[in-house]
Amino acid sequence: MIKRSDQYFRYPSNLNMLDLATLVSLYRSRGEPVKAPTGDYLGCAYSFKLVREAKTWFGLHYSQAAWDALLTKNSQGYPLTEAEFNVLGLAAKLDEHPNLRDFIEKNMGITPQLGYMVINDLKTFGFISESESGLISLSASGEDALNGFAKRMYDKKFIPEMLLVNRERYIKPTPSASKEDATVLKGPQIDLF
Repeated sequence: MIKRSDQYFRYPSNLNMLDLATLVSLYRSRGEPVKAPTGDYLGCAYSFKLVREAKTWFGLHYSQAAWDALLTKNSQGYPLTEAEFNVLGLAAKLDEHPNLRDFIEKNMGITPQLGYMVINDLKTFGFISESESGLISLSASGEDALNGFAKRMYDKKFIPEMLLVNRERYIKPTPSASKEDATVLKGPQIDLF
């Protein structure tokens, strides 16, 4: 699946180097407005312009206009990343993957500690719900946010192939793929043996 846009929020790739207290602090402070000290400026990571006031995102700064441009349609102001997209997609239960909280936390593309906080926030915003047995379900507003992010990133309505957990499967066939599957994937080929 080819991404059509990279204009969305992202978590830093090296989050695993942070201790839990720092991770929680950075996560909880995202989106908070900050002012540059007198005589200084902040650099906007989106527009590359100097600004006096900005919102923070894991050490990066965004002007209000840039922040608004990165928010996804139908996300109710929640800054969606690919991690949230994976949670919402797995909660939609459109393929064979379980929609158990434990499975989703391990397959959303970020550390499980951050995944725990993300899932709790998505529940708070009403995008998902969780049963007592740990099954996560997608709400109507969650489906709108899922399709909004899919449209933003892939310029298409959501399909399971967009999820991180499915990407390798659709790029490389599994070793147990049958000969008929190989013919479909590679096209007809003469069998010499």
